[in-house]
Amino acid sequence: MRITVFGAGGAAGSRIVAEAIDRNHQVTAVARDATRFAALHPGARHVIGDALNPDTVAALSSGQDLVISATRPAPGQEQDLPDTARALLAGLSRTGVRLILLGGAGSLRLPGEGERTVVQDPDFPADWRPIALACNEQLAVCQADGHVDWAYLSPAALLEPGRRTGTYRVGTDELLVDADGNSTISMEDLAVAVLDEAEHPTHHRTRFTVGY
Repeated sequence: MRITVFGAGGAAGSRIVAEAIDRNHQVTAVARDATRFAALHPGARHVIGDALNPDTVAALSSGQDLVISATRPAPGQEQDLPDTARALLAGLSRTGVRLILLGGAGSLRLPGEGERTVVQDPDFPADWRPIALACNEQLAVCQADGHVDWAYLSPAALLEPGRRTGTYRVGTDELLVDADGNSTISMEDLAVAVLDEAEHPTHHRTRFTVGY
């Protein structure tokens, strides 16, 4: 496949690029700053670009099979998330290319608590609320779109660098937890889940989640 990855220089994005290259896909790795290229797999094509620009999105998706977005804003710039979703959808509406968008877990329902979501939990950390609420708006932007074939991936509550096991569980709108009530997944296995969805599209204009 020919895949464009926005946010390729980030912690999750760089792992997605590496997973895609290891599976012999042709990857265009897009970052805002060329200094991020050092963290990327050398087998990718490295490009400077901004997912907030629909013209850039259209140009870098033309002729591709898939766009993956793993952008993450700096603290205080959380509004970039829904704005980037709008720009991605606007750009991709011109090219007809599919989108997998890496989002947040805040909008997932807590197991056994009805409609209460992760971000509504009284114990949810206050300093995480801005990014969680921006991710909720990001998802809403996707859900309002009727033109692009998008899939929104909410990871488990705790997403950290770790090891690649190649195993994970898939859910829809409820937070996945293990027998001890923990909700986790490594960035490496998140990348596996993203590329599995890329190669075998299952979710169309809907959200899904992955975790252990």
